[in-house]
Parts: sequence; C-alpha cells; structure tokens
Amino acid sequence: MKFLIWGAGAIGGTMGAFLARAGHDVTMVDAVREHVDAIMRDGIRITGPIAEFSLRVPTFAPDAIVGEWDTILLATKAHHTEVAVRALQPHLSANGCVVSAQNGLNELAIAALIGAERTVGAFVNFGADYIEPGVIHYAGRGAVVVGEIDSRITPRTIAIRDAWRDFDEHAIATANIWGYLWGKEAYGAMLFATALTNDSIADALAQPAFRALYIALAREMLSVAAARGVTPEAFNGFDPTAYLPESAPGAAEQSLDDLVAFNRRSAKTHSGIWRDLSVRKRPTEVDAQLGMVVTLGRESGVATPLTARLVQLIHDIEHGVRTQSIDTLRAMVQP
Repeated sequence: MKFLIWGAGAIGGTMGAFLARAGHDVTMVDAVREHVDAIMRDGIRITGPIAEFSLRVPTFAPDAIVGEWDTILLATKAHHTEVAVRALQPHLSANGCVVSAQNGLNELAIAALIGAERTVGAFVNFGADYIEPGVIHYAGRGAVVVGEIDSRITPRTIAIRDAWRDFDEHAIATANIWGYLWGKEAYGAMLFATALTNDSIADALAQPAFRALYIALAREMLSVAAARGVTPEAFNGFDPTAYLPESAPGAAEQSLDDLVAFNRRSAKTHSGIWRDLSVRKRPTEVDAQLGMVVTLGRESGVATPLTARLVQLIHDIEHGVRTQSIDTLRAMVQP
C-alpha cells in the first residue's frame, strides 16, 4: 500500500519503518526539524529487543510535503490532532481516509473536521519510545487493530489490516473499534496514575495499596463508555468485564496481575506519559485523553471525580507544583 504517515515519532516512526522495510510505499511527515533531518541523512533507526535496523524513508516537514495520498496514518499526540488534520487535509485524496493510530478518542475530532466517511479508527498498544532524532526504541509487541467508526467491515479496513500484518502478524480488523478505544481509555487512566510516580508501570500496578484506586479509575471510564452504548474489548491482559461492579470477586485484581505480567515482558518500563513529564519536560495528552472523558461523562450524566482529580494532578506536575512521587499518587485518594 501507499501510506503517508503524519507524525514519525514512537508510533508512526515504528510502523512506518517496518512497513517501508516490507516494501510498502511510505512517506513520513514530522514537525521536529532535527528528527526529519536525521532520518533524511542517516535513515530512521529502530532499536530494541524486537528488531535492529536502519532504513531510509522519505521524510518531510509539514510545510515541505507535496502530493496526495489515499491513506494517511495520523500518529501525532492527541492534543495536536486538530492542527495536524488541518495541515494534512490538502494531501488527502478525494476518496481517501485518515487512520488515527493515536491514544484517545481522536476519531471524534477527525470526523468533525473531514467527515466520518473519511475517518478510520485504529488501536495500537505496542511499546515504543522516541529516543533522539532519527532513533526509535521498539520495546514490546501489543495489540494492533483497525476498524471503521460506523462498525462496518470494509475493503479498505481489510486492506489496511493486511498491510499492517507486515508490521505485526497478529493485526486484526474489527467491527467494534470504539470498544478497543474505550478499553484503552480505561487502561490509559491507570497509566496516567502510574506516571504520578517514578515507578515502572509494572511496579506501580503491582502495589496493593493503590489497586482499589486503579480499579475505581477504570470503572469511571467504563461507566462513561456504557452510557454511550459502547461495549469495551479486552486486550493484552486488560479485561474490561473484570472491572464491572458485578464482576466476580478478585476478577479486577487478576486483570491487574495480567497487566503487570504483560508490562514486565516489555523493554518499555515507563509510559510515554511518564517520559513527557520526566524526560521531555513537555505537556502530556491528559486533556485530550482524560479531560475529554470528563466532558463526555458530564454530557452523559456520569460523574468522574477521580478522573478529574487525576487530570489536575498531572497538570500540577506539568506546572512544577508537584513532583512525581508516591505522595502525589497518594494525593489521588488523600487530597
């Protein structure tokens, strides 16, 4: 297939490099000039336990790209979605689509800008980090899913799935992409909570003192999903049914154990959220991911006080009011 990948960081850079290595026609765009220059000079380098290779992939700044594509893979941070879609729109063919390989529910914003019929959803849960210009660390495999936002299975989603199997042989097409996206929202809320500390994802999720908090956060997310008529899907150790109030005793704890095991198998020890706060010192996606759910919950009549508290604590760290520590995580339940 022919892909334009808009955002060549952890997600887009990893997928773009693998797809190009498999023979697909890949062009990438990134807003970080040093990253673009490094890729054009030395190729994009993938490191980590899964693969080690470098590959030259045509990569441009947003204002330098020319041409149209039928399939544009959007892989920017969630809070950059609207700006990115407006910038890529002149490069989307009349019958083309934008595939959101991002964290969050960005398909809603994309569809509002270019139309639902030109918007395709995607869910990716593999572990990767941008290390330095031109270098991406691919640390662990995870679910790779594509689906239409109107719940159809179409030739274009099958074609994308087939191409993506050159990146991960287990990639699937689904009729319930919203189920995966809302499942990731629930899991993502836990990841934001772990980023309040300096512990690894696995170590933070394993701590008995905070398991009730993680479960309560997931339940808030899943309550909003239910109010919107969404049935969340399971993936990589996260079982949404385990967090429901009527679930069997110990089910949520078992799911947390499974998530701990999944994360211990990955060379990616900390979340991208943690890296934004601790390493890159930049704003996170918290408003675009969790803040959006607070708003959707309010519209649906579902209270999300823990999620709102988590958003505030992440902002406190971003603004230097708090540090990443167990005390900050403890402030979730003891303001």
